[in-house]
Amino acid sequence: MLPVPRQLPLYVVDAFTDQVFRGNPAAVCILDSPRDAHWMQSVAAEMNLSETAFLVRSTGAMQLRWFTPTIEVDLCGHATLATAHILFETGLIPGEKHVVFETASGKLTCFKRDSWIEMDFPAERPVPADHSADLLVALKADGAIVSLMRNRLDYLVEIADARSLRRLKPDMGLLAKLPVRGIIVTARSNDPDFDFVSRFFAPAAGINEDPVTGSAHCCLGPYWGEILRKKELIGFQASRRGGIVRVSLCPDRVILAGQAVTVLRAHLAAG
Repeated sequence: MLPVPRQLPLYVVDAFTDQVFRGNPAAVCILDSPRDAHWMQSVAAEMNLSETAFLVRSTGAMQLRWFTPTIEVDLCGHATLATAHILFETGLIPGEKHVVFETASGKLTCFKRDSWIEMDFPAERPVPADHSADLLVALKADGAIVSLMRNRLDYLVEIADARSLRRLKPDMGLLAKLPVRGIIVTARSNDPDFDFVSRFFAPAAGINEDPVTGSAHCCLGPYWGEILRKKELIGFQASRRGGIVRVSLCPDRVILAGQAVTVLRAHLAAG
């Protein structure tokens, strides 16, 4: 008789939203022990979501890694939010109101605040970047560009208005050739409920357009905070699914806050 494979808890969570089928879906796989990167990459490809989070539980800081369908990434906001949401919702950390993750970007702490989860992330401040002809051609928005910045992960492009941002149809093949994780495009909001709007394109990482990108707000927060002279901001990511991210600015950190909803509970054969 063939042995019965171990069953690993697997969830899909819509992050940065309080409604199912909105925000950014992430898979969360709870591991009983560390697994090799090839296996995790295979699972992430099978899930085919923008990110799959893999968590190894422990009594101290828990190990957390994130994979797109094609690569491992150093920082992911929505899959971190999704993982913290599952830990709080399932009672895997009974009675706790915070959790600490060990990640490729250092220790990340999440706090439960009523229906919101706050995440303490590193600030990824942008600096002015040289204009890239390839980027301008790929975005098809050179006439609307206000500024071009860059941090260690992404380009940040401010364009003239929210309407132009929503109408963008970039050339993903050209964007994929740029030497960055992704391209953040942003504008002042024309909706009084939000301070800024954004979109995020990362075809080089296997994601043409990410629905809601927490890590991009590590850059967007400091950028708009300086322009608007505010330390508390609300951003709306204007993808098809859409999502809301609250940002609080600290000297070298940002506090990202979002809501999340579980849409699937299953088990994965360990393989």
